[in-house]
Amino acid sequence: MILACNHIQKAFGTDEIIRDGSFHIEEREKAAIVGVNGAGKSTLLKIIMGEEPADGGEIIFAKGITTGYLAQHQDLTDEHTIYEAMLSVKQDIIDMEKRIRQIEQDMKTAQGQKLEDLMGSYARLNHEFELNNGYAYESEVTGVLKGLGFAEEEFGKRISTLSGGQKTRVSLGKLLLAKPDIIFLDEPTNHLDLNSIAWLETFLINYPGSVVIVAHDRYFLNRVVTKVIEIDQGNVTTFTGNYSAYAEKKAQLRDIQMKAYLNQQQEIRHQEEVIAKLRSFNREKSIKRAESREKMLAKIDVMDKPHEVKTAMDIRLEPQVVSGNDVLTVTGLSKAFGSQRLFSDVDFELKRGERLAVIGNNGTGKTTLLKIITGMLFADSGEITVGSKVHIGYYDQEHQVLHMEKTVFDELHDTYPDLNNTQIRNVLAAFLFTGDDVFKRIGDLSGGERGRVSLAKLMLSKANLLILDEPTNHLDIVSKEILEHALCSYTGTVLYVSHDRYFINQTATRILELTGSTFVNYIGNYDYYLEKKEELTAIYAPAASLDKSSAAAGTSADEGAKADWKAMKEAQAKERKRQNDLKKTEDEIQKLEARDGEIDSLLTEEEVFTNVSRLLELNNEKTEIAARLEVLYERWEALAE
Repeated sequence: MILACNHIQKAFGTDEIIRDGSFHIEEREKAAIVGVNGAGKSTLLKIIMGEEPADGGEIIFAKGITTGYLAQHQDLTDEHTIYEAMLSVKQDIIDMEKRIRQIEQDMKTAQGQKLEDLMGSYARLNHEFELNNGYAYESEVTGVLKGLGFAEEEFGKRISTLSGGQKTRVSLGKLLLAKPDIIFLDEPTNHLDLNSIAWLETFLINYPGSVVIVAHDRYFLNRVVTKVIEIDQGNVTTFTGNYSAYAEKKAQLRDIQMKAYLNQQQEIRHQEEVIAKLRSFNREKSIKRAESREKMLAKIDVMDKPHEVKTAMDIRLEPQVVSGNDVLTVTGLSKAFGSQRLFSDVDFELKRGERLAVIGNNGTGKTTLLKIITGMLFADSGEITVGSKVHIGYYDQEHQVLHMEKTVFDELHDTYPDLNNTQIRNVLAAFLFTGDDVFKRIGDLSGGERGRVSLAKLMLSKANLLILDEPTNHLDIVSKEILEHALCSYTGTVLYVSHDRYFINQTATRILELTGSTFVNYIGNYDYYLEKKEELTAIYAPAASLDKSSAAAGTSADEGAKADWKAMKEAQAKERKRQNDLKKTEDEIQKLEARDGEIDSLLTEEEVFTNVSRLLELNNEKTEIAARLEVLYERWEALAE
């Protein structure tokens, strides 16, 4: 055992965060701490690391172990470059290498005993240098930086010039390079793109030490962890297995608790009824028996009713007007900032009812694409055509559509003046703003709270095309599941950017990956994308699968890329035709089957079965329907495949 937490208690005023919490972490174990926002996950990490005092209990680390901690927010003011900052973690190896080089120089002139001493030191240092991977420390630093999404040309950037997300990635990289015996990570995937998250997963799975993670990324947790520590209304419970196993066991446990509670309540009511009946007899024996039962009833340890606190949003999305079938058409779209080309000559269409996820590495232009579509940015070239009766609702991850000086209440009231105070308060309560919370300034809210305000405005918009930029950022797992259900039930059209693979897998009907300055189309969810990624990237974005040395292919490569793009468009057109043919075939089958049923009903009527000519006519029609249905069934089968 590397860590034991025994009977931890923590409260802020009257708000009890952790009540008598106990758990332990074994060597090499990978564990997750889960719970709704505000449950106390980050607080627990701070208590373990000594940054926050506990009200009671004890934290026991195994003797001599090293620890590392990544908080959610990093405020690095280092004037070194990214590479220098990472290299500083390996300073002991660098110093060792300097001593080895110095001994090599000293041995050239040393003689006798001094030479023997130097040779002994040289052998010991070399052995230690080798054990600490000294010959590969520079490539190790480069590998971690690239794995976390830094390009080589960024290695020379000063830490002080980086964004908050980039600083967090640098801190994470330094922590991983330090290789402590136990790592504590608070939302490590927040600022990583899909490739970096996949790299981090593999790194942590193979990490020789223990890892404790606070994260809302269910795909990530499913792959990495083997234990889940849940904080629920102050209670700390440990579950073995990954996140999916935990969710299943949690549901089963709650069902068992609810059944036990209902059974006990039924027994209590039964005993109370018997006692009342015995007393109504008004006989001495009956009264004594009633008193005896009352004593037994008083000794029962009454169970608390299992309940779930209102900690998840109540999202109901429904368009006010049905749009046309062609919702959005993008033709020849290009965008660059200076010499940096994001994408060029992009074409795609969005049909009513589709849920299209746009994915790709950080900096490839996903958010830029959404801003161009919503008119917040101009494209360098190309055309965007919005379909008939399309009303757009936009969710911005930076929340620029919110007015920072307004209160939460005024933000909704000014946008939807037809709503009365009660209606606005009811909507805000569904998004967890109650009491005086509704009078907080937007500028004073956290990122998660601003996200909830934006989602509330989106729900009220009644839009039939939702454009969402990272909608799951800052949401806890329960709220993500609520949003997933709302989007899957939504009858309008959705276009969104997300790094949450579980969310994409649950909601997307199509994926566009922005890679190699172009888009590759996948007709399916995230699992389908993973299955087809290598094959389709090689066909439609060959530049993305080549290294830079082989990417300069000249005019012929451009022509080949255009041919590939044309082939992809043809494939998409074929798929749309197949879907249309399938729908038409289904409609005709349904119509003929209904008519066949009508004929069966007619044949039972006396005025029909006594009329020979009418009878023959209906029988002939029935035969024709049967023959036509046989053809349609075969066609449907072929199209469905």
